Amino acid sequence: MKALRNVLLLYVLAGFLIVINYRVGENIHEWAFYDALFYVVIPLIAAYLLGFKPHKLGFKIGRREGYIWAFALFLLSFPISIYASHLESFRAYYPIFAYSSWKDFLLKELLIGIIMFAHEGFYRGILLFPVAEKNEWAGIIAQNIPYTLVHIGKPPLEIPYSFIAGIIFAKIDLKSGSFLPSFLLHWAGAVVFDVLCTIGT
Repeated sequence: MKALRNVLLLYVLAGFLIVINYRVGENIHEWAFYDALFYVVIPLIAAYLLGFKPHKLGFKIGRREGYIWAFALFLLSFPISIYASHLESFRAYYPIFAYSSWKDFLLKELLIGIIMFAHEGFYRGILLFPVAEKNEWAGIIAQNIPYTLVHIGKPPLEIPYSFIAGIIFAKIDLKSGSFLPSFLLHWAGAVVFDVLCTIGT
């Protein structure tokens, strides 16, 4: 009962942090800061106090299998990225930051990396592993519903795409025992897509 109570407390806190963090910040620097704070620092401290060790939440290197799947999916998703980068709704939205040069562009992609790390650590780590340890699909659904909902306001096609991606990312990370494969896949895909949208304008 205590373990169940701690999981519920963790999820209640997570829901509160999602609401607080939703669309907070006015630029990419602030987004990266708030995402790191509300998606990694605070929930990790809370999880530790509730008895959850970071490595049990996917904060470790993990098994190679997840990375192999992530790389394969990156290659398979590349044609989809090329197609989507030609859609006006995506080109008008991405990149999500203004830049003055290619150096500035690359520096801000590093900030995108912080954002992606925070998102994957939160959804595919903190929200996935505690429940998936008992029931894999319950864990996948528990993280995927809020993950999909936070995409509201982005290009419409991104919502169903994020729902599917959230399931696939979770399966990959469960194979690895770490959220790092989905982080690398998500970040690499985001950088490539920003480049495609940029050179296509």
